[in-house]
Amino acid sequence: MEKAVTIATNMAGRGTDIKLGPGVVKCKQCCVICEIVKTKGCSACPDPDKKGRKMTECNDNMPCGLHIIGTERHESRRIDRQLRGRCARQGDPGSSRFYLSLEDDLLRIFGSERISSIMERLHMEEGERIEHKLLTSAIERAQARVEARNFDIRKHLLEYDDVMNKQREVIYEQRNKVLSEESLKEEVATAIVELAEGIAIRYAEDKVLPNEWDMKGLKDAVFKQFSFPLYLPPDKTEDLTYEKLSDLILDQANEIYKRKETEFGDDAIRQLEKMIYLQVVDSLWKEHLLNMDHMKEGIGLRGYAQKDPLREYKKEGYDMFLDLVGRINSEAVEKLFMVHLAREPVLKRPEPSPSQQFVLSRGEGAEQPKVQTVKREGKKTGRNDPCPCGSGKKYKKCCGK
Repeated sequence: MEKAVTIATNMAGRGTDIKLGPGVVKCKQCCVICEIVKTKGCSACPDPDKKGRKMTECNDNMPCGLHIIGTERHESRRIDRQLRGRCARQGDPGSSRFYLSLEDDLLRIFGSERISSIMERLHMEEGERIEHKLLTSAIERAQARVEARNFDIRKHLLEYDDVMNKQREVIYEQRNKVLSEESLKEEVATAIVELAEGIAIRYAEDKVLPNEWDMKGLKDAVFKQFSFPLYLPPDKTEDLTYEKLSDLILDQANEIYKRKETEFGDDAIRQLEKMIYLQVVDSLWKEHLLNMDHMKEGIGLRGYAQKDPLREYKKEGYDMFLDLVGRINSEAVEKLFMVHLAREPVLKRPEPSPSQQFVLSRGEGAEQPKVQTVKREGKKTGRNDPCPCGSGKKYKKCCGK
């Protein structure tokens, strides 16, 4: 509106609809320009033959429009241009001017030190207005430095985010596969084989005799993973090898899982596999994201050890991701073997009370048995009478308390 002041933030006033007053025309501003540059006529004037107005006439009736006053230059030249563009929105007339100090952060940190030295040599007084191409170019160079620094920061962060994006693609692909496929029977069978081989590799060492293996640790690992006690034939313990032990664990695990399929039914066990896999993937992925964020916070300290933080982040992130993929199969199979079908206990019907039995036996409209009132045969003992127990005390201080 006319003579209104709008204060904008460093977002250059975007989203603010600045309405100009009525009668806004372009010819007044255009004619002033024509007078200055000594041009003949103006295409924007209603009367092209009329020469520009005189400067005194301009001061009495100043050109209308929106005037932008900037109190500082933004780090990004794009924001400054957007702010300037507010005065010429959709062809409306206007002007813009920026006021800034050599002590502003932009010039103090990124500006050239030659400007301050030149101003000192020229003996410029404090608060005096300075307008020079040298200053304008120095400001633009400072803004270019800031933009280059911010670009490098975003590029560096993008390289870190690219590591997580690749991991996210793998996890989401696995999750979509669980949702889209009707059965995960093959995936579960493959996971059981890999886990059985992993346990056998961990406890069956080739250079150690079977009687020196950690049998207790082996049985505990099998019970933790598959929830059944491992049976080792006594007569074949000395002849065990890695392959035989792996086949032994795998055969017993497959037998237990087939019993579960029979107990639950094919449809129920397939739904159970999907539900458990989705639950495990979601919970472990959230935990992995948290661990990656914690590692990212302190990975920059590797630079003090002459190591590239980005390369260290990629290396450790890859190792953590491999561990995540292995844990997904391990925890999913562990929960599948832990599930048991709970049967509801058969509740016994409560026996009816004697009164209920009487009613049921005589029919619904039968008479209820009459309750006889107990009557006292002797005289009622008063509170001040001797107690009938023979203690010699009054009744109220003995048995009548």
